[in-house]
Amino acid sequence: MTDRLFEKPATVVADLLHAGEVSPGEVLADTQSRVASVNGAVNALVTFCFDRARDHALRLEAMPMAERGPLAGLPVPIKDAYAVEGVRTTFGSLAFADHVPAHSDYMVEAIEAAGGLVFARSNTPEFQAGANTFNEVFGRTLNPWDTSRSAAGSSGGAAVAVATGMAHIAQGSDNACSVRYPAAFCGVVGLRPSPGLIPKGPSPLPHQVLSVIGPIARTVADVGLGLDAMARFDPRDPRSRPLAVPSYRAAAEAPARPPRAAFSMDLGGLARVSAEVGAVVDNAVARLAAAGLDIVDEAPDMRRSRDAFLPIRAFQFAALYRNALAAHRDKLKPEVVWNIEEGLKLTAADLAAAELARAEARDAMVAFVGRHGVLITPTAPVAPYPVENRYVDEIDGERLATYLDWLVLGYAITVTGCPAISIPCGFTSTGLPVGLQLVGAPYGEADLLRTAAWCEHVLGARLSAPIDPRSP
Repeated sequence: MTDRLFEKPATVVADLLHAGEVSPGEVLADTQSRVASVNGAVNALVTFCFDRARDHALRLEAMPMAERGPLAGLPVPIKDAYAVEGVRTTFGSLAFADHVPAHSDYMVEAIEAAGGLVFARSNTPEFQAGANTFNEVFGRTLNPWDTSRSAAGSSGGAAVAVATGMAHIAQGSDNACSVRYPAAFCGVVGLRPSPGLIPKGPSPLPHQVLSVIGPIARTVADVGLGLDAMARFDPRDPRSRPLAVPSYRAAAEAPARPPRAAFSMDLGGLARVSAEVGAVVDNAVARLAAAGLDIVDEAPDMRRSRDAFLPIRAFQFAALYRNALAAHRDKLKPEVVWNIEEGLKLTAADLAAAELARAEARDAMVAFVGRHGVLITPTAPVAPYPVENRYVDEIDGERLATYLDWLVLGYAITVTGCPAISIPCGFTSTGLPVGLQLVGAPYGEADLLRTAAWCEHVLGARLSAPIDPRSP
């Protein structure tokens, strides 16, 4: 029963734990064995705390089964951008290479209260900047489908851990695209939920809503289980809100074709999408239509999304990391320095204009999903690219102006506050995964999970079992 548990879906292992057919310690041992066999090839997990996890497993095993939470002893890695008490937390930065926090973030407390065993830190770019997972502390995370390729970012370590079976569920976070792009690049499922659903903090910017925490897993049902574990009301987070859905897993296990949907390849011309990704996405959308989904070709008016995202993101970088820039400029990567300095240039008028643009983008998207139910787009505009490229600077030969320009499909949705999920939808001619993004109404995660589960069933592209890392 305990052999190769890493191959089973998270929901199956959680059910085995709840039934007492396996113990938390046995699942943790299976995870540790899998990590030992594959992590060296991909560098997804960078700091380990198995002793801490074993202590937690023993405490769970002493508790009544009904009190062990929805995860009941499932191991979960935490992104190395969030504090875990007593465990090295570097934020991917040489400036914090030896940092060991005294307290965990609220989200870590939620996961452990739900029966999750925190056993490792997943790799992330410095301060989560840039959608390619590398840093000067731990190096590059490699895509398991082709280890010469990027896993995207900033939750690249989390997505790779899930794809390779080192985690059934991983914690990620998403500002521009940081859950969705890695999920697409690694052939797994990633959810960016509505702000406040999963508690964040403590933070110097407790009211910010660009960055949210979300689960990554191999299937939509497993993501639903992950959301059950992470979502809770926490009064310390001013954006936190009481939950209205008894079980996101139950929603994800009840696939439902939505009454209608809209599809846009490029968000009305805002994004450039490569021909190879476009071909895979077109095929997937055609299959959904053939299965009975009423799809119209229409895009929401997202023209103001760039005007909102770039200044607000820059402001957040300046507010969070200006002291790090002053004290450790020589230790920060150029993209981080650029982000902070752009934020320091902003005026009150700039921020006022950005907030007005954000309001317009949100109003347009909320009205759009109110009419159409769900918006379908590609998740990322390109397939996994060479890992040595710091970011995507051109698409099909067209140069991009900044290192943020290839993130439009992600950040245009971010500024609206609507939930979005990436599911696998097929492969390029060279066998690299492509993701499909589904966007729903604010706090409509249950309906979005039902829709995603139906699409997952129709497309049949989900990762049914973990993969071993593949060299080019």
